Amino acid sequence: MLRLIAGLLLLAALPAAANEAAIRKALEGKLDGARIEGIQPAPMAGLWEVRYRGEDGTRILYTDPAGKLVIQGRIFDLSSDRDLTEERLRKLNAVRFDSLPLDLAVKVQRGNGKRVMAMFSDPYCPACRQFERTLAQIDDITIYIFMYPVIRPENASHSRAVWCSPDRAKAWLELAAAAQPRVPAASPNCANPVDKLLATGRTLRVNATPTLILASGERISGGLAAEDLKLLLDQPVAAR
Repeated sequence: MLRLIAGLLLLAALPAAANEAAIRKALEGKLDGARIEGIQPAPMAGLWEVRYRGEDGTRILYTDPAGKLVIQGRIFDLSSDRDLTEERLRKLNAVRFDSLPLDLAVKVQRGNGKRVMAMFSDPYCPACRQFERTLAQIDDITIYIFMYPVIRPENASHSRAVWCSPDRAKAWLELAAAAQPRVPAASPNCANPVDKLLATGRTLRVNATPTLILASGERISGGLAAEDLKLLLDQPVAAR
């Protein structure tokens, strides 16, 4: 019986292996030199997911079983209103939260701080400033902010001054979340982590601000609506 089951499993795997080989042969060399990391059936019947490494991490495209037709887009589950492609990318590009240099972050806490996340943010990034208003709507949260001045690098000294301020959280919010940026009065010349954070961001392929990292390690490029972020923050880490 065990041999029969093993034989049936092998037969079932043969078409999948053939499809994977055909897709790899068809697409290898047509992804601007990117390396294909994996191929598997997609959530939609008849489509295959192809994972490859891009400049900003792992990317996904979808193809037919022969690799002749390619779709670059997202798959949505309308019954649950979920972006299945986005969820998949979050997991594929996840990092270990406890590997992040949290000691180099500006820590902003509201309430009991039980909701935890990290964020690469530039105080002069319009999307970051808008997202700060969203974060202000969420209570019981701890945000580890990695200052990442890439939008207006000529103002990187303002982020350095935040670190040199006696109340870093207050200085950050006045610079990055106020209606008009208020540059800290502190000198920017103390020992500060800004250069290290720029290097860390490049290592993690952080190419957009804000980039959010949840406690699960899943990462999100760009902001979210407050209710959507609350749902993600309130999920048990093991369930993600």
